[in-house]
Amino acid sequence: MSKNGYLQIHDPLKPRGHAVGIDLGTTNSLVASVIQGKPQCLPVDEGEALLLPSVVHYAKDGGVVVGARAQKVAAEHPTDTILSVKRFMGRGPEDPETRKLGHYKFAAGSGPVVRFEVSGGQPVTPIEVSGEILRALKRRAESHFAGKVEQAVITVPAYFDDAQRQATKDAGRLAGLEVLRLLNEPTAAALAYGLDKGSQGTFAVYDLGGGTFDISILKLVEGIFEVKSTGGDSALGGDDFDRAIAQRVLQAMGQGSPSPALVAEVLAAARRTKEALTEAPEAELVAAGHRQLIRREDFEAWIQPLIQKTGMVCRRALKDAGVAATELDGVILVGGATRVPAVRRYVAELFGREPLGDINPDQVVALGAAVQADLLTNADRQDEVLLLDVIPLSLGLETMGGIVEKLIPRNSTIPTAAAQVFTTFKDGQTGLDVHVLQGEREAVEDCRSLARFRLSGIPPLAAGMARVEVRFQVDADGILSVTAKEQSTGVTQSITVKPSHGLTEEEIERMLIDSIDHAEEDLQLRQLREQRVEAERVLMDAEKQLGEHGALLQQEERAAIDAAMARVRELAKGDDSHALKVAIHALDETSRPFVERVMNQAIRQVVAGHSVEEY
Repeated sequence: MSKNGYLQIHDPLKPRGHAVGIDLGTTNSLVASVIQGKPQCLPVDEGEALLLPSVVHYAKDGGVVVGARAQKVAAEHPTDTILSVKRFMGRGPEDPETRKLGHYKFAAGSGPVVRFEVSGGQPVTPIEVSGEILRALKRRAESHFAGKVEQAVITVPAYFDDAQRQATKDAGRLAGLEVLRLLNEPTAAALAYGLDKGSQGTFAVYDLGGGTFDISILKLVEGIFEVKSTGGDSALGGDDFDRAIAQRVLQAMGQGSPSPALVAEVLAAARRTKEALTEAPEAELVAAGHRQLIRREDFEAWIQPLIQKTGMVCRRALKDAGVAATELDGVILVGGATRVPAVRRYVAELFGREPLGDINPDQVVALGAAVQADLLTNADRQDEVLLLDVIPLSLGLETMGGIVEKLIPRNSTIPTAAAQVFTTFKDGQTGLDVHVLQGEREAVEDCRSLARFRLSGIPPLAAGMARVEVRFQVDADGILSVTAKEQSTGVTQSITVKPSHGLTEEEIERMLIDSIDHAEEDLQLRQLREQRVEAERVLMDAEKQLGEHGALLQQEERAAIDAAMARVRELAKGDDSHALKVAIHALDETSRPFVERVMNQAIRQVVAGHSVEEY
């Protein structure tokens, strides 16, 4: 076991080939490797191009084209050419974000996973499309090295959830790669800047790519590289800048319901215009015979609301980390969209300092992934740096009354694990439903359901006697496994959580804000539900004892207990947790003499016919 916490398995008879770092990007992808001690990006497309457009075309003859050649036919074959597939990873076909992402044909009855209808064969999933991109990167790297490439570190946005991370790992396997680790993109960028080589301090990584935005606050102290907080938007990036331009152009063209082919052509022209405006104050957009002059100041006004959305996330990340912007030692820019002058100005204003820009923002993530791949496969380097990432939202279980018991709080460093012992609620209960939830609220209905499973085979004991340990384990890739084990029998049931679709940042942000706005209300609701559960337990026990031992009571005593029980039932239907708590206590006090008689009777029955000496 290395210091990083990874079990290194080596077969001395089998050469492992080269290990690479891969930035599987929304717009472009890159592959990099450490060569003679220095990370560098490898040529991936025709000529010496380092960027591989993340575009896959499915031809009618069944052939698959990836990269620049696929990009060239996108406008002509819009439904057979998949762009920005990263934004579909881990999403369902009915996800609102999915429906916003374009002009594709989705296969009917495909279940919880998006399937694109394309020419030349069966529908394909985002995992398969991503696998084609990774396969192309792998082939190029093998061509460069003239040898095998079998292992890779693949980067993902920090805010990718379990489903999106698992989908990325599956895509790597499809491409014939052993995925050594999924590395958060901001962490990769910091590694590329050499923050693992002795730099001390706190850094912000502002990562605005083609389809996702991430912000991470990282702290490095004596070789421990810790993510203090993270935030982001898995549905915001440079693609949205393109759409902002395309929307105005289509309006100018009088196209209220444009065809998929026209949308694809205008989006491609918008992307070229955006890139031109990085250097020039104005640029002419040409698409489908339409010409329109776009000024940089107009473009910046169109995208300003999008840029400002990143600021809200950044401020929350700073607050979560307990760090003021002025206390940062540096700000790192990542992602091609940070080339936009308006973005750079906004970041400088937001953090009160000019960001670092020494490394090409398109390449920095791939370079960092290459560093991490080298750390994991080079025996001489495995103890150089310890990476500690965090989970974005709390993980917990549903307990009686619809309450969430949090086992792992948000911003916990990963890998991590937590366990808690639960028990049965009813006599003779032989099964326990385990409902895994994600979120910050106290009530089940206000959190996100991740998975359900049932643990059967629990011994039919009295209520509260069985002991079931539920263990949560989040691995270094951020993927959650849940295990439930009945302690007396060893009966075990487990699940790896793979939700059918991901959360958008708007949903995550709403969950966090709601948890703050409703904190007092949630606490009161939790107290009420806890008292209702206690009321149900007390009433069940009282009814059982009255049914078995009611003859021990005088008529007036029975009437007093019945009245106290009726009071508890009445208040359990209301919303006053304090009054219900008082009524439960009153029932306990009223029943105390009766409970004592029941216990005394049980003791007499046990000792009947035995002498004191026997004990």
